[in-house]
Amino acid sequence: MKREGSPLKGVTAIALKEAADHMTSARMHLIMLLVLLTAAGAVYAAIEQIRATTSEDPYLFLKLFTVAREPLPSFASFMGFLLPLVAIALGFDSVNGEFSRRTMSRILAQPIYRDAVLFGKFLGGMLVIGIALLTLWLLMTGLGILLLGLPPSGGDLARSLAYLAATLIYSGVWLALSLAFSTVIRTPATSALAALSVWLVLSMFWSMIAPFIAAAISPADPFDPVSVVNAFETQLAVSRVSPATLYGEIARMLLDPASRSVGPVFLGQLQGALVGAPLPTLQSILIVWPQISGLVAAMVLLFTGAYVFFQRQEVRA
Repeated sequence: MKREGSPLKGVTAIALKEAADHMTSARMHLIMLLVLLTAAGAVYAAIEQIRATTSEDPYLFLKLFTVAREPLPSFASFMGFLLPLVAIALGFDSVNGEFSRRTMSRILAQPIYRDAVLFGKFLGGMLVIGIALLTLWLLMTGLGILLLGLPPSGGDLARSLAYLAATLIYSGVWLALSLAFSTVIRTPATSALAALSVWLVLSMFWSMIAPFIAAAISPADPFDPVSVVNAFETQLAVSRVSPATLYGEIARMLLDPASRSVGPVFLGQLQGALVGAPLPTLQSILIVWPQISGLVAAMVLLFTGAYVFFQRQEVRA
């Protein structure tokens, strides 16, 4: 039967309803309170560290994101660790929760297509994460101005906003993953465990697994420099399967203007370069553009898988 009208009609209504449900739920309040407290603690520790050691640094505002003080990690490290949990918490029961409450058939009884339901649920989650990230960014900017007395420059703002956009895309990967599990697995608890297992493997254990896989693919001969370089590049490629690795490289490149590469650098490539000289913001973005594209591709692939499965799913059960 030929469709009539746009398949995305009603997306805005579902997205706003999903966002409103998330923002008024006790689960979201607890998670965001945890993120807010840890982020504020990391920023305050970074400010104390900046005052003690790097008061002459020309990029003090960006140091707020990357400087750590024991025992707290940096703000960027906190985001890489906690945001997947926020995204998984928002998406693990988006679809199977409707089946559990027997409300999916009521939703689809309205004059909307299935496309709008899944798109709306994903966009609603992204809207909530975007609002939370913007709030954290404004909090950091305010604390930096109040406690350091130094407003950010235009370059600092451009780099931090690019980092904010990349962080939203990174969160979208985990939201799409949890949405895919929520579509494939009918039990919310099982889909949450599946998403958390993938997060644990890719974020915590992948750095230990990648060297073994790389050694099996491209073994290094200590007497052959070329094979050593090939083995290192293979290990780098395998480690980039993890979104956390890609996000870490993006954060390092965008928040440190002196960084010039995310891979191995040979002496020949440094010829004529001024060590420590900052790169323009656009050049830094171009260097990590493959990493950003990889995160976008992962998000689109995961959402497409969930979309195809949802379109073929029996909703009357």
